Amino acid sequence: MRRTILKTTPETPLWTLIVPVSAIVFVALVLLGLPGGVPGWLVPVAVPVLLATVFAAVHHAETIAHKLGDPYGAIVLAIAVTIIEVALIVSVLLNAPPGTSEIARDTVFAAIMIVLNGIVGLCLLVGGVRHREQGFQARGATGALAVLGTVAVLALVLPNYTLAAEGPVYAPPQLLFVAVTSLALYGLFLFVQMVRHQDDFRDLRPQEGAKHAGPLPDRRAMAVAMAMLPVALLAVVGLAEALAPTVEHAVDRAGLPAALVGVTIAMTVLLPEGTAALRAARANRIQTSLNLALGSALASICLTIPTVAVLSLALGRPLVLGLEAEHVVLLVLSLFMATLSLAMGRTTILQGGVHLVIFGAFLTLAAMP
Repeated sequence: MRRTILKTTPETPLWTLIVPVSAIVFVALVLLGLPGGVPGWLVPVAVPVLLATVFAAVHHAETIAHKLGDPYGAIVLAIAVTIIEVALIVSVLLNAPPGTSEIARDTVFAAIMIVLNGIVGLCLLVGGVRHREQGFQARGATGALAVLGTVAVLALVLPNYTLAAEGPVYAPPQLLFVAVTSLALYGLFLFVQMVRHQDDFRDLRPQEGAKHAGPLPDRRAMAVAMAMLPVALLAVVGLAEALAPTVEHAVDRAGLPAALVGVTIAMTVLLPEGTAALRAARANRIQTSLNLALGSALASICLTIPTVAVLSLALGRPLVLGLEAEHVVLLVLSLFMATLSLAMGRTTILQGGVHLVIFGAFLTLAAMP
C-alpha cells in the first residue's frame, strides 16, 4: 500500500543551489583566463547558464517575498539587484577614460524605460490576456510614480537648463543637492511603504495570492533563499559583465550605436525582477508585479545617482546627467502614460499595449538615434 506524505512547506530545489555557484565559477574562469570576455564559441554555453541563473534568482526572490509578504519581498529584491548594479556602474566609471561619464546616465535611463514600459507593459498585457481585468492599490502605484518622476526630472532633465555649469552637468553644490534629495525621497518612500501606509502596497485579494503562492516556506528554506539570492544576483551581473565585450564587438561590427550595449546589459541585469514580476502577473497578483517593477526603478535611480555623484565629486570628474532631447520626450511620455495607466487602480490589455509601443520606440531610437 502506497503511503502519501503531505509536505507542509516547500523544499528548495537542488538546481537553484548548484546553478548560481556554477555560474560564479564560470564567470571567475572567464574573467581570469579570458580578459577579452566570453569568446564566440562559448556564447552557446554562457547564455543557457545565464538564463538558468536568472530563474534560480527568481525562485529565491519569490521564496523571500512569499515569506515576508508584500511589500517587503519586493523591497529586498529591488535593493539587492540595485546594489549590485551600482557596483557594476562604479567599476565601469573607475576604469573608463575621461570623457565617458555618460555611463551612469545611460544605464539609469535605460533601467527606467525597461521597467516602466517593458516590464510593466508586458505584465499588464499578459495579466489582461489571462484575467481580462486586474485591480491593485492605485495610491501605492501613484505614490511610487510621484517619487520616480520627481527624481528622474531633477537628475536627468534639469541639468540641461542650469547655468552654473556649462553643458548637461550640474555644478558641485547642485549635484550634491540632487544626491541628498534622491536619498531623502527614497527613504521617505520606504517609510511610507513599510511603516506608515503598508496597506497601500498590499494585494486587494490576499486569499487569491495565497492560493497561487502555495504554503509558506519554513525557516530553513528562508535562510537558504536569503543566502543564495545575493549569490545568484552576483552571478547574473558577472555574466552580464563577462558577455559585455562580446556584445560590444557584435554591436560594433553591425554598425549600431554604442549606447545599445548599455541597454543590453541593463536588460540582462533586470531579468530576475522582470521574470518575477511577469510570473506574479500571470498568477493574478498584479500588485506584487507593480511593487517589484516600480520598486526596482526607484531603487535604481535613487541609489545610483547619489553614488555616482559622490564618486564624481571625490574624483573631480564632471558627471554628464542631462538626456538628449529625444530621450527627454520619451521619459516625459513614459511618466505621463504610466500615471494615466495606474491612476484608476484597474488595468486591461490596452494599457499594456500602449507601454510596449513606447518601449519599442525606445529600442528603435537606441538602435537608430
